[in-house]
Amino acid sequence: MGRQSISFTEPNDQWLKERVESKEYSSKSELVNDLVRQARNQQQQVDYIRMKLERAEEGGFTEESREDLLKKAKAKMNG
Repeated sequence: MGRQSISFTEPNDQWLKERVESKEYSSKSELVNDLVRQARNQQQQVDYIRMKLERAEEGGFTEESREDLLKKAKAKMNG
């Protein structure tokens, strides 16, 4: 596992300390890793939706409603 040294602004450092002190996480490293995982997951979802939109734009019109398309996209992202 790579080791990094990073600096935080005072409000962000305080927020991290509060999460660790409240026992939500055992360390700042664990919390930062969780935040990075969440950001990566969110980016994958954004990329997936972008890809679907690009395909839809290239492919023309569909008979499916916006709600149906969104429901399918959410179902695909959730597993």
